[in-house]
Amino acid sequence: MTRSAAGTQFGARAAMERLNAEAAPLHIWLRTQANAPAQPPWFRQTSLEAGGTIATGRVGAAQLKPVAHRWRWRKIAPYLDRIAEIARTADISPIEFAERQQFLLTNPGLGGRLQVTSTMRCAVSIYNPADVAPVHIHTPNASRTILSENGGYTTIEGERCRAARGDLILTPSGTWHDHGNDGNAPVVWIDVLDSPLMEFLDCVWLDEDYPGETEGNARAQKVKAQDRHSQRLYGRGGLVPAFVEHRRGFAADASPMFHYRGAEVRAALAELRDGEGDPYEAVTLRFVNPLTGGAVFPTLDYRAMLLRRGEETRFKRETASTLYQVIEGRGATEIAGHTFDWEENDIFVVPGFSWRRHLNRGPGDAVLYAVCDRPLLDKIGQYRAQGRLSDDRVTELAP
Repeated sequence: MTRSAAGTQFGARAAMERLNAEAAPLHIWLRTQANAPAQPPWFRQTSLEAGGTIATGRVGAAQLKPVAHRWRWRKIAPYLDRIAEIARTADISPIEFAERQQFLLTNPGLGGRLQVTSTMRCAVSIYNPADVAPVHIHTPNASRTILSENGGYTTIEGERCRAARGDLILTPSGTWHDHGNDGNAPVVWIDVLDSPLMEFLDCVWLDEDYPGETEGNARAQKVKAQDRHSQRLYGRGGLVPAFVEHRRGFAADASPMFHYRGAEVRAALAELRDGEGDPYEAVTLRFVNPLTGGAVFPTLDYRAMLLRRGEETRFKRETASTLYQVIEGRGATEIAGHTFDWEENDIFVVPGFSWRRHLNRGPGDAVLYAVCDRPLLDKIGQYRAQGRLSDDRVTELAP
């Protein structure tokens, strides 16, 4: 009796599945399906809508895709007040049992995972007066973007960085750091980390056994460096000292400059305001490692963008995913066929491969900070970008 090819295939698959039931306790899987691609070639689709699909079956069972999303500050900020009230009135501070006083943002496309893209985690933290997060060290690279006028401080490798609104403070992988508020009002900042990537690579660890001298009961590291240490060493463009050890902590290729001041960023953007800018990125400054001119972290790149009154960028898409933080102004960003209005302190994410453009709809200039995972994609040879010309043709953009 002759069986059809389809019947043979079906019978073989069923037999393999039965064997898999037996083999499961051995933690092996007999392949019963081909690899399922997540999406067709993204660069051949020219529509503005989101592209790509979730893979099906055993091969793609764990795959999740981030989606474009905006977190409105006026809706999420009240939860910071609730956290602060608990910290003021409860028997112990949340720092004691949760290590931080914050909430984390979750991307609707990632099934509840504590991440906003495949590579980035984002949290919003609040510290009451006298709060201190004890000194610690960890493998993920992290940053704080300060939202309060008085932003408290972070001490990194003995350098105390006293913060103000718009400041960017880095804690590279392998640097000892602690956070605190020595002011009279609560302070708020946005934390961004590459934790999801480190977790995927099984490279996450944290240590609180600080070997140096501490101050007070809260175990803050003793300050060793003078005020504005980073600025004195690295704050003059094109010049770096030749007599110091630049590596701070054990991270390789991370910026030795920890503190980038918002007032200086805003002044630099203002000086460039009358220039032509970039049709896809407007007037943009890059936060760089002063030793290399490259990204501040091996995995994440940080930028500040000025959108002038009435300015609209052209559509662009890239393989990298980007998280935006609104520092100043009001506007909108069109992402994969959807429009997301934004205002001061709002946070939104543009997943990789998604067409996006920015529009300033406010009465004055707008300033956005952006964090993307391009350095990682550059290193694995997977960064590409495309733009739409004024006649709607798609063009490849230079790296």
